[in-house]
Amino acid sequence: IPQGRLASTPEEAKLIAEELNGPVVLKAQVLTGGRGKAGGIRLVRSPDEAEEYASKILGKRIKDIPVLRLLVEEAINIKQEIYLGMTIDRVNGQTLMIASAEGGIDIEEIARITPEKIFKVGIDPLLGLLDFQARNLAAEIEIPRGLWRHFIMMTQNLYRAYQSIDATLVEINPLVITERNRLIALDGKITIDDNA
Repeated sequence: IPQGRLASTPEEAKLIAEELNGPVVLKAQVLTGGRGKAGGIRLVRSPDEAEEYASKILGKRIKDIPVLRLLVEEAINIKQEIYLGMTIDRVNGQTLMIASAEGGIDIEEIARITPEKIFKVGIDPLLGLLDFQARNLAAEIEIPRGLWRHFIMMTQNLYRAYQSIDATLVEINPLVITERNRLIALDGKITIDDNA
């Protein structure tokens, strides 16, 4: 994951940007999706810009939720965005891993526009996620072969997190391949059913 810290004021955002010493991304910390479309995510090039845009984002409402904090994190040079998630397949009663080479937008939008770009793997609850299943997903979404080992490790970690907190959804969106050919999780989401 990228380096970064939380800021509650524009001044804190500026200080963190100075520490990171390069372009940064400001991300509104609200419990809803669609932050980017609502103006809650902003790439800035300098600490002064970080302070300026933080003052515009902090206090803003995204889907009627006030933005009280920002994540200020290092900007990453992105070559490709990927969607990777897990949810419950209620029809088959098992966990479903979902991947798409079209990350960065809502998976529902990808499913509506280009459903052929979404790949799914059912996970047997007694066996867990097997390496060959993750390897097959890597091949389907055309991850470079040199990154398969790291991708498999990430999928296994995602599955363990999903299982350990009894989540109904975990996702990394986007999981990116950088210009330096590394896999980095830029953003994630976890949904837990609190009706237990």
